[in-house]
Amino acid sequence: MRYRRLGIREVPALSFGSWHTWDRMEFDEAVAMIVRAAELGCAFFDVAHYDMGPHAENSRTDVIFGKAVREAGLARADWLYCGKLWLWDYPGTGFAQQMATSLDRVGVERADLVVVGDYFGDLDVERVVADVAAEIAAGRFTTWGVNNWKFADLRAAIDIAHRRELVPPAFAQLKYGLVRRSMAEGGYYKPVFDSGELVLQASDVFEGGILVGNSRPERKIGADVGGIREKIVAAWPRVRDIAHELDTTPARLGIAFCLANPATANVLVGASRLAQLEDNAGAAELLERVGAERIRELTGDLWLDREVAADGTW
Repeated sequence: MRYRRLGIREVPALSFGSWHTWDRMEFDEAVAMIVRAAELGCAFFDVAHYDMGPHAENSRTDVIFGKAVREAGLARADWLYCGKLWLWDYPGTGFAQQMATSLDRVGVERADLVVVGDYFGDLDVERVVADVAAEIAAGRFTTWGVNNWKFADLRAAIDIAHRRELVPPAFAQLKYGLVRRSMAEGGYYKPVFDSGELVLQASDVFEGGILVGNSRPERKIGADVGGIREKIVAAWPRVRDIAHELDTTPARLGIAFCLANPATANVLVGASRLAQLEDNAGAAELLERVGAERIRELTGDLWLDREVAADGTW
């Protein structure tokens, strides 16, 4: 597995998300998935407690993951844990409380990284940066990033952290992939990626499964920013045809597209079967075989969110 720099760490290019993932498979398969991820060198797990705002789902996916990773026999040093701090009820539910709950549910003493987000409305960025710094000082994690922030708030967070000599955000977790590119490649976030101030963590790359052939997902999937989902469904045959032309799978094509962007540190996938993991792991080979330029050339017409605000205001 290829590794790329994310903040102070090298992380695997292929990584795991957790939303409706670990609770969608048999426990034994979850254990096997974690074991195989470690064998492949991609034992990076974005694991959140989904309990507030639009994610007040009483999900046990984080608890299940914690039990599965212990059953898999991995030493804590052998896997990376990226937690989440939510802003939906912030500062009513503060970061110290959220971290204590999340760490207890997973069954570990600390995370390696955290992602801070999402939110609507105004954000007290100065307070967020200070509260993140307090959690870093307490030893609960070392690196942090933002999730779908408005660019003005992201820019302010970086500047505040530098002014106060605190740890700035190191990455942005954005919806990014074949059809959604505006935030990551638009005129706001892209210059920050190009400058090296941030790296990109790509999420929701398959649009809840639509871009790998499940045109009508029955489970809850990510927000349809810009209202373009029907266009995405209509684009699926084109994705399938490009994958066929490249003698690969749609999943590998979607991941390789993200990795073709030099700003991308890692891609989060929601694999819930071992066969999916094995398929996803072949994306690096596709990128090496075909090359970034050719992949972007063939998929240029799939950029469907050009009219969606690139600054994250939605």
